[in-house]
Amino acid sequence: MRTPLRPVFLVAVLVLLCGAARMDPASPTCPADPDWGPATPMVLTAADRAGKHVLIADGIIDATLPQRMGAAISADERIEEIWLRSRGGDARAGNAAGKIIRSYPGMVTRIPAGWTCFSSCNFVFMGGDRRFVDKGGNFMVHMFTYTGQRDVIDSAVKDGSEGTTQLIGEIEQASALLASEDNDFLIRMGISRRLLTDIMYQQSATGGENKKGQRYCLSQDEAREYNVMPVERRE
Repeated sequence: MRTPLRPVFLVAVLVLLCGAARMDPASPTCPADPDWGPATPMVLTAADRAGKHVLIADGIIDATLPQRMGAAISADERIEEIWLRSRGGDARAGNAAGKIIRSYPGMVTRIPAGWTCFSSCNFVFMGGDRRFVDKGGNFMVHMFTYTGQRDVIDSAVKDGSEGTTQLIGEIEQASALLASEDNDFLIRMGISRRLLTDIMYQQSATGGENKKGQRYCLSQDEAREYNVMPVERRE
């Protein structure tokens, strides 16, 4: 008669078979293979998910997004939440889209479990009057830097963001002016400015010994500490 397999042994077998989520050695707070959506312009799709009528925003942020975001929300008064998955894109368009979202009182933004909202997507997400990063979701940040050196940019893409050459324009346009705009945006959205100084500006788009890493994913506690995910709704 065979001895039944113990539950602990079964769990161990499942872990070995399925594999644990791989983390990025260069940015250990983040997954090695983030699910940040397609490398195509962001598509906005209304859908019923988890008992809610939501607007799914999936893809790269381009200059047309603010206008399209406003039109999509205005066209469907049933939309309760905006679910975001993006590798970023146009930085100023991300800020503008976030302001559009904030103009709709009570609008919720969410990063579902397994999804990643990176770079300028952060600012779209911050536009929500209420914001949720589900457990397993990734609010992934980096520092906006300016460089005219294409070889440095290419190195950063190869090392930290394989297949995201579309973001070169975003990296190049980042400047002191954009940093000032980001700071103003955070204040307006009720986000702690320490998110910039403590986290974003401690990262590096090009790597280096004096930086913590190229990307950083906030923990649930950090998301609350910096008011990225408010504990209570802001009136």
